[in-house]
Amino acid sequence: MAAMKPQSFSSLQPKIVLGIAAHPDDLDFSASGTLAAFAADGAAVHYLQVTDGCKGSTDPESDCASIANTRAQEQRLACDRISGVGVHFLNHIDGELEVTQELKKQLVRAIRTIKPDVIITTDPTLVYSTRTGMINHADHRACGEATLDAVYPLARDHLSYPELLKDEGLAAHKVKTVLLINHDTANFYVDITQTMEVKLQAINAHASQFPDQEATRRVVTELAAEYGEQANCRYAEGFVRLEMLP
Repeated sequence: MAAMKPQSFSSLQPKIVLGIAAHPDDLDFSASGTLAAFAADGAAVHYLQVTDGCKGSTDPESDCASIANTRAQEQRLACDRISGVGVHFLNHIDGELEVTQELKKQLVRAIRTIKPDVIITTDPTLVYSTRTGMINHADHRACGEATLDAVYPLARDHLSYPELLKDEGLAAHKVKTVLLINHDTANFYVDITQTMEVKLQAINAHASQFPDQEATRRVVTELAAEYGEQANCRYAEGFVRLEMLP
């Protein structure tokens, strides 16, 4: 696996963590081992799902409403399995997410409400990967871009969306650390050896997306082992870590 040279980061021991992703299963596939480890260490872990995931089916007889409902239930179950606090839904239409002021304001509202010291989200700079032959979903990129804008400077600056303070009592909040999910590069790793089975159970909660549990286990385990080689442990998850300046 091609990887950036790891930086000298201290280990994270967050008190409040917010995972922000475009679709149900995004966080669980890429970061649920880390989220479970944070929860096991006493952190309050929240999920924020930006779209309803309503296009996530190959069944020609399926309809968007039933798919969205199923995927919301699956995400709640996955959150329970990693001992998360709960799931928040913005319910934008799957496949149609755009970086708008409305979306940024919604994300700022969530950040100022939950007050996380760590946010995990998707890396908006990953458009495609020649290593894996993947084109990154446009919703992933839009979610990551809007989230980074919400973290800095919008959630931090009291003059951004002042009505959130005036009408809802939501004061400005500064996020300390951002972890970006990026399957090509990483500069920070979390040892998930102790939470690997929890990660697999969280992914298995998304039965509509991963019906072949054995194949899914194989793929996820192989990826975690690759990251583990970089982190000198059995299983790991890799991120691009950003520390917000004072």
